[in-house]
Amino acid sequence: MTETTGTTDSERAAPALIELDGVSKYYGNVRALEGVRLEVRAGEISCVLGDNGAGKSTLIKIISGLHQHDGGDFLIEGEPATLASPREALDLGIATVYQDLAVVPLMPVWRNFFLGSEPTRGSGPFKRLDVKLMRETTRAELLRMGIDLRDVDQPIGTLSGGERQCVAIARAVYFGAKVLVLDEPTAALGVKQSGLVLKYVAAARDAGLGVVLITHNPHHAYLVGNRFVLLKRGAMAGSHTRDSITLDELTRQMAGGSELEELSLELEHTPAPAPLGGRPADPV
Repeated sequence: MTETTGTTDSERAAPALIELDGVSKYYGNVRALEGVRLEVRAGEISCVLGDNGAGKSTLIKIISGLHQHDGGDFLIEGEPATLASPREALDLGIATVYQDLAVVPLMPVWRNFFLGSEPTRGSGPFKRLDVKLMRETTRAELLRMGIDLRDVDQPIGTLSGGERQCVAIARAVYFGAKVLVLDEPTAALGVKQSGLVLKYVAAARDAGLGVVLITHNPHHAYLVGNRFVLLKRGAMAGSHTRDSITLDELTRQMAGGSELEELSLELEHTPAPAPLGGRPADPV
């Protein structure tokens, strides 16, 4: 199991990189989020767990600046914030890596690494992309994160899903992200590829970033997480630190906990349906 690192007393005294306190979001009469609390600190991974429709996507959109919250407090390093756009969030050091990854499959790895932020050399009509710098920087940054690609000139579409996620994580670290938001990075991956991605999620944490890991997999969350927030139908269903909950209990709460127990009892006492013809089934 991957061990997680905790923050020091001085780091705890500093304001959190991101803090949501009672944050709510409504779309007309539909409640997407209500009363959500989340704390993201440097060198820690805060995991947000929930099934489909729990509000995870809405939470990502608020943190990344795509949508604005309607209620509660959203603080960035202790200061109230209302982000107007994803670009503003990125300028403040909040990088979001979505599950579908914004990459151009036929372009080489190095071009995708710098996509939208390409360095140039020369000026005027002689201005051109600094391809040598981009190749060398991409190779060096990936190696620094422990990612040893065969060739940064290969199309990024030829990489596995786990490798593409790792390139996106390394890119966010290189461009100075303080907070890294990961949207279900292991959802479509097998066991080996999921382990690869979690390794680099932990590397981002160890590099001093605050990481928000959105997932529906409690086993993946517990491998690397320091804090766990459970969402259900847009509301808080639980908030725990790693030392206050076991994997079994986290899994039980994620799976529905008491609701599953009630359903199990109900199914045990449900009479067998009558067979065709209307005659009751013989007692067992």
